[in-house]
Amino acid sequence: MTDEILRVDGLKAYYQMHYFGVQREVRAVDDVTMSIGRNEVYGIAGESSSGKTSFIKVLAAAVRPPLRVVSGSVNYDFRSGPINVAAATAAEVERVRWKSLSYIMQGSMSVLNPVRRIGQTFHDFAFRPLGLPREAFDRRVLDHLARLKLPADILRAYPHELSGGMRQRVTIGLATICHPEFIIADEPTTALDLVVQKEVLHLIRDIQAEMGASVVFVTHDMSVHANVTDRIGIFYAGRLVEEGPTRKMFFAPRHPYTAHLVASLPRIGDTAQRPSLDGRPPNLAAPPDGCRFHPRCPLAVDKCRIDVPPLVEVAPGQRSACWRWQDVQPLDRSVALAHGAVT
Repeated sequence: MTDEILRVDGLKAYYQMHYFGVQREVRAVDDVTMSIGRNEVYGIAGESSSGKTSFIKVLAAAVRPPLRVVSGSVNYDFRSGPINVAAATAAEVERVRWKSLSYIMQGSMSVLNPVRRIGQTFHDFAFRPLGLPREAFDRRVLDHLARLKLPADILRAYPHELSGGMRQRVTIGLATICHPEFIIADEPTTALDLVVQKEVLHLIRDIQAEMGASVVFVTHDMSVHANVTDRIGIFYAGRLVEEGPTRKMFFAPRHPYTAHLVASLPRIGDTAQRPSLDGRPPNLAAPPDGCRFHPRCPLAVDKCRIDVPPLVEVAPGQRSACWRWQDVQPLDRSVALAHGAVT
């Protein structure tokens, strides 16, 4: 990337626990290096227990014990100045939170206080970061609600009085009212029906384009990535195993795990049974040697069981951590077309 807003170098973030005299360490994020450009929508994909949520907690400077940053850096280049949130103090993080760095959390009810009206919640989130007089702040909130296609009287409502889609729009509004430069969206369409999900996805993309913000979009749903993201990073067992432009990741994946994720997508009119991967993700307290995907990989050879494959460039803008990336077969073009990776 020629104009990076985020650079992650050698990040290791482990859950470190000590109970009843036993020390346990779960390597949730293990040696991740990547970057995100300005005005880019970057997708993070992978099945449960792949390290996605732990990774974005570090990006959001929301690390709490037992999760700890063991090594590495997370450097943002904001207009207000650079900051390494992996080593920043609470006061330094507070200066950039919401104004420069924002977080759309998974599940609207985990964000909204059930005993406070929506208007009071906007005040709690944004009044101090914006630093506006009360009258100007109220106008800012009303203008922002109009942009989100939400009525002004929603400010007098409690969260339980809103539909799931409206609550999700409110959480997006809270995360974007300060016009941040970097937004982290963690499974923002979870538990929404398909129609509302489409509306929320378009809303996030429209807000991102209007503000010129960078967005990290986290979801296990590859069809959502196909319609929203510019690039995708695939996580498996705490490591970034492949990264590249969305189009390439659908048409020409260069890691067998990515190929499986894309091939597993259903297609209209296709009733064939989808093959599943044998086994399950490894225990990150005792991960296997070599490539962590090798126990489930159909292409694994002896080298995969011994040596850790580096994440290297295998095509322009595309990186893969696989010793046999050249043997990964291109996918049927209809898979990508069916899910909107291209038009």
